[in-house]
Amino acid sequence: MKSLLRPDSMPRTRSTLAYLALVAGIATFVPGNTVAATVFACVAIVLGWGNLRVVGKVLFSLIIVLTVAALAFEPSALPKAAANMARIGALIITVMLLSAVMGQSNDLKIISRSLFAGNSLARYLGMTFGTALLSIPLNFGAVGVVATMIGLQVKEQGDSALARNAARAVVRGFGGSPMTSPLSIAIVMTVTFLPGLSSWKLIAVGLPVSVLYLLSGVLAREQEPAREEVAVLPDDHASAVFPWLRFVAVIALICFGAFTLSSRAGLLYSQAVTLSCLSAVILGLAYRRLMDGVVALPSLAPMNNELVIMGGSSFLGGIIGVFALNWLGMDFSLPVWAYPLVAIAVPWLFFAGGTVGVNPIISGTLAGSILGPIWPEYGLLGLGLGMITGWGITIAGTPYSANALLLERCTGYDAREASYGWSLRYSLLALTLCSLLCAVLTLPF
Repeated sequence: MKSLLRPDSMPRTRSTLAYLALVAGIATFVPGNTVAATVFACVAIVLGWGNLRVVGKVLFSLIIVLTVAALAFEPSALPKAAANMARIGALIITVMLLSAVMGQSNDLKIISRSLFAGNSLARYLGMTFGTALLSIPLNFGAVGVVATMIGLQVKEQGDSALARNAARAVVRGFGGSPMTSPLSIAIVMTVTFLPGLSSWKLIAVGLPVSVLYLLSGVLAREQEPAREEVAVLPDDHASAVFPWLRFVAVIALICFGAFTLSSRAGLLYSQAVTLSCLSAVILGLAYRRLMDGVVALPSLAPMNNELVIMGGSSFLGGIIGVFALNWLGMDFSLPVWAYPLVAIAVPWLFFAGGTVGVNPIISGTLAGSILGPIWPEYGLLGLGLGMITGWGITIAGTPYSANALLLERCTGYDAREASYGWSLRYSLLALTLCSLLCAVLTLPF
């Protein structure tokens, strides 16, 4: 028992189990694959108990409690919950593998340095949109890559408006990713809980909202003295044009593969994204083998937190959705005028949860599993947009998200100051405009 309380307990076993959960999650042709994937993931979580955060331990405890409740009162909820966890778990593992493989690229170093070039306006926009683009395959690994460069700037030249604006740009750029990235967990989970909403419609609406959100950040930054218009590591003059082109090409191919598998092969969107990313991982590892003559699979031992927070939340969502539907009744519905009002509240509920440490994945699980079954089909786009914009603004504007804590660790800037001191009015304005748009999209036209 004591070995389970150590953060580094049985890393090889946990990594193996995570890989088995991935294989089982994508093996849809094998009977019982979702149950097997869920069991593998849960065992990996338990074996790394000492490495779990408090929220992870609470979520796993809820998984046990609700599983027992489902067995007693509604056994039909368990297959749906296991299917959710298997699909999302496989996606999470694959995205983290993609981040690990692409993070080894020399192109990434050149790209991250290029984000610091130019005058203050060009630099801010470059870092904002650059981080958003990096976040598509790297997830919050993009924050780690760029925030490390900001930390170097602070270490060598001290605190400055340049560094603070760079920190703003990074967290806001990452916040824009859930609103528009085809590979983001936010969009995948949203269309999972709202199966009547197509991913391309959600992305088509989320993209201009994300662009406007990122552009408006220009008005919520500090003025920089002209002398600060320098680049980090100016001795490195490597051109970033071809690294950027290669990087964008990889992202485009992954997204194209995901949409093709979803629309042409008839796969669920989460499965399509998983297989597309996994193909990129395999090709990346093969390229490493060809160039370096050796390749090692990344360890998945530290992933038990992501598995329980993201995969576990989707498991709970499956059970909660069935319970809520049974409790409310199959014919339950709100008055037509009430749906736009609820849509207005959705982004604010995400943000309110984030201010007290509730992960957006949990907020999204509750919103999707409870509201999804009772939401009218004509208004699904409004609910979906509320979920992804609430998700993005929350991770950019609250101090307890993984990217905010990672930025604090890399740069030394206090997460609460960066979230509330620098961006609170910006976040509140964005929430107001997004919630009004969600209400309009929920009207029965």
